[in-house]
Amino acid sequence: KCEVVVCPTFVWLDAVKKAVEGTNIKVGAQNMHFEEKGAFTGEIAPRMLEAMNIDYVIIGHSERREYFNETDETCNKKVKAAFAHNLTPILCCGETLEQRENGTTNDVIKAQITADLEGLTKEQAEKVVIAYEPIWAIGTGKTATSDQAN
Repeated sequence: KCEVVVCPTFVWLDAVKKAVEGTNIKVGAQNMHFEEKGAFTGEIAPRMLEAMNIDYVIIGHSERREYFNETDETCNKKVKAAFAHNLTPILCCGETLEQRENGTTNDVIKAQITADLEGLTKEQAEKVVIAYEPIWAIGTGKTATSDQAN
C-alpha cells in the first residue's frame, strides 16, 4: 500500500488541505504537542489537528530531537496523543555518524522505536509509519543508500 502524504508548515495546513481535496493525497502536520490542555505558546494541540481533519503527524524528527531536546519519552507521549485524536504518526528514527561508524545503527534504531512505541496496542503499533532518517545524512550532502535504508 502506498500513499502520498504532504506535511507543510502549520500556516499552510488549511490551504494545502483544501488544495488536495478530491484527490488521494493526504495531509500531515510537521509536529504537535502531546498535552490536551494548558498554555503551550507556539505549539499546536492534537485536538486542533483533528478538528482540521489532518491525517498524519510527524513525530521525532531529528531537528526536533536536536534543537528542542525532544526525547523518546516525549515522542511516546506524542504517538499516544496522535492515536487519541485519529492521527497517524510518522515516527522518525535514525542514528548519528558516530553510531553508524561504531556499528550500533540497528541497536540505536531498535531502542528508539521500542521506547517510542511503548504502551501501544499491537494494532496501533502496526499503523505507525516509520521514517528512517539518518541524522548523519541531514544537511551534510551525504545520502543513505537503498541498502542502508532497508
